[in-house]
Amino acid sequence: MQFSIFDLDRTLTRRGTYFAFLLFAVWKLRPLRLVFLPPIVILMGAHKLNLVSRRRLKEIMQHLMLGYRIDRSRIAAIVEDFADHQLKRNIYPEAIALLASEKAAGRRIVIATAAHRFYASAIAARLGADDLIATESLVRDEYLLAGIAGDNCYADAKRDRIALWLRQAGCTRADAHIRFFSDDASDRPTFEWCDEPVAVNPHGRLFSLATRNAWRVFDWRLTGSPSRKAVQPA
Repeated sequence: MQFSIFDLDRTLTRRGTYFAFLLFAVWKLRPLRLVFLPPIVILMGAHKLNLVSRRRLKEIMQHLMLGYRIDRSRIAAIVEDFADHQLKRNIYPEAIALLASEKAAGRRIVIATAAHRFYASAIAARLGADDLIATESLVRDEYLLAGIAGDNCYADAKRDRIALWLRQAGCTRADAHIRFFSDDASDRPTFEWCDEPVAVNPHGRLFSLATRNAWRVFDWRLTGSPSRKAVQPA
């Protein structure tokens, strides 16, 4: 079986989606909670200093912006509006063309992202993905809680989640050909685990990694830039 697995944020999108979704939702639902923006910025700084984990940062941000719990029916329409907005303004046209090309070649399209499933599912559906692997949220009755169920789907955890999904799909690793696309060096575990790594819009660390290993590199940030294959350093 042939799989093309894509990261979402800054791979298919120009900008990240999590904070963007929280701002989009809070403006429509609870605009007074915008008062929490300064402490969120401080928390982001604390994360950069490794004082707050990525997982905990995401949980606190959701708690401050949307509350500890929110009725899922209240947020459903906002999720759809946000996904439409992303498709119009935040998805690279080249990404849409590549997704279509990979699917036309008979490959199964999977998005594997640290973004939360409760909103990423609507984006994935609009992009024509066959499957979504994402960060799962805690849910109680009809309420979405400001907590993460299991692991944040990031770095090693993303590779492990993809491997688990593959087994649950009834496919052994030996019987799968996996082409993996991402913009970030945090996905190195999956790059090294897959059959065909492709660095997309890479920053310094990932571009250096791709260069050393002669991985293909797509850079859609440069208008009209063709895809290129990183070459071995002299």
